[in-house]
Amino acid sequence: MPGSENPLPAGGPPPRAGKEPLQLAVVLPTYNERENVAAMVGRLDLALAGIGWEAIFVDDNSNDGTADAAREISRVDPRIRVIQRIGRRGLASAAIEGMCATAAPVVAVMDADQQHDPALLPDMLAALASGESDLAVASRFVAGASTAEWNRPDREKASALANALARKVAGVELTDPMSGYFMLRTEVLRRDAHRLSGIGFKILLDILATVEAPLRVKEFPLRFAARAQGESKLDRTIVFEFLVGLYDKWLGQVIPTRFALFGTIGAAGVVVHMTVLSAFLAVFGGRFEDHLVTTFEAGQTLAALVAMTFNFALNNALTYADQRLRGPGPLLRGWLRFALTCSVGLLANVGVAALLVREGFHAYPAALAGILIGSVWNYALSSRFVWGRFR
Repeated sequence: MPGSENPLPAGGPPPRAGKEPLQLAVVLPTYNERENVAAMVGRLDLALAGIGWEAIFVDDNSNDGTADAAREISRVDPRIRVIQRIGRRGLASAAIEGMCATAAPVVAVMDADQQHDPALLPDMLAALASGESDLAVASRFVAGASTAEWNRPDREKASALANALARKVAGVELTDPMSGYFMLRTEVLRRDAHRLSGIGFKILLDILATVEAPLRVKEFPLRFAARAQGESKLDRTIVFEFLVGLYDKWLGQVIPTRFALFGTIGAAGVVVHMTVLSAFLAVFGGRFEDHLVTTFEAGQTLAALVAMTFNFALNNALTYADQRLRGPGPLLRGWLRFALTCSVGLLANVGVAALLVREGFHAYPAALAGILIGSVWNYALSSRFVWGRFR
């Protein structure tokens, strides 16, 4: 049983004089957290006095110099390490990468924005070291916890809903299975790391739903603080991200999760497409006859462009939420790339639909056939060239 093993190192080379053996690694996924780095290191130093620890900042190539800020500290404090990820983004995957990069026998994951209190870390480590638990979770909802400083009742309601569903899926009685602050033995994580999805934000739920060995869990009350600096990496897509995690565990091996999301949004795009086409034909078309084919082609083209823009916006916000394009410049470039990669699919869409109409098919089945032909092309290339990954 994992709980029967002491997580603290035994045997091996003795530590250097005046240095504690490495007991704990704290993984801090970051994106644009430069202003929080030094303060977070200071709080860790105070909380973990007398404990051998290291902090691993896993930075998704922040444009504010977060990785450089961590490197400045690491020059004088070797306990601070940096993984700067190029072309890879996402909180869950960053946490997995950081947890697999340490030699420490115990690893904790927490936010770098100072909403998570490092003072809980020694008690969490002691619970694992004593064999009392296999997984320590800092909970926002257990007795003694508080979210008053958070002051986000909308997010609290979303978290409560997601937590209720998560308890059913994970089969673990936790007050906060959606917590982003937890600790476990590194060996437990590594054993099943290859089976984790790494999609979305909620890595704890991913672990609970994946690890086969039963984990004894102890929760610690967390006073969830307001963000000290910068902007939250999470938003109203929190429940959507949770549902993505559930889908990935249930059906992700059958139909790839991102393709399923892309297809679902594409289905919504079909509704948009048909609405625009119907409105266009109602104004310009009337009943179809040979001399009205040109009108149909124009309507199909306009509808495809509107639906394409709709699909880009939703895919950016939902399917690729962990790699979301932000700001006017990146959004415009992303839309242009999306339009470019979808252009062949658009031509196939319009061409096939128009051909079917000429052959006597009704306009709407013809339009659906055109959409289907273009969809596979759209997903394959946009995944690679717009959001930078093919999965």
